[in-house]
Amino acid sequence: MTEQRVVASKPKIGARPTAPAPAPEPADDGKKKGGKTKLLVIALVVLLAGGAAYWFLLKPAPPAGGAAAAAVEEPAPEPGSVVVVEPISLNLADGHYLRIGIGLQLTADVAEEPDTARALDLVVALFSQRPVAEVTTAEGRDALKAELLRQLEDAYEGEVMDVYFTDYVTQ
Repeated sequence: MTEQRVVASKPKIGARPTAPAPAPEPADDGKKKGGKTKLLVIALVVLLAGGAAYWFLLKPAPPAGGAAAAAVEEPAPEPGSVVVVEPISLNLADGHYLRIGIGLQLTADVAEEPDTARALDLVVALFSQRPVAEVTTAEGRDALKAELLRQLEDAYEGEVMDVYFTDYVTQ
């Protein structure tokens, strides 16, 4: 004969009740933590974008009475006549030559034509013995022109507002 076993679903009489086995928890892959981190990053990006938009679009005006206010109040000088200075030839380095002529853009406030000897002296001092590579490139020529303008503005005490090259030949 075969033996048969019966498994009862009810506890036996006098047996202590047992708590059901806890259900296995789902594996925590960090999804909850990742959700909070993503939310924090998104909130930070939105705040930074809002701050940048405010700064660039609704920037507050600079305080009155500062250096910026002085620069705004002073109007740009009105251009007047142009005084053309006769071209001169200068010696460059390594036996090369530069023929240069300039025009001085005066302000409208200048009543009489200024003496151009100071301008010629500044041109000679600035351009003499320069390497030909420096005076023939566009960058070198623009840098020398800017330096000449700065020196002319100092020498003529605000009477000259720009300088033009009317003749510029290297050999």
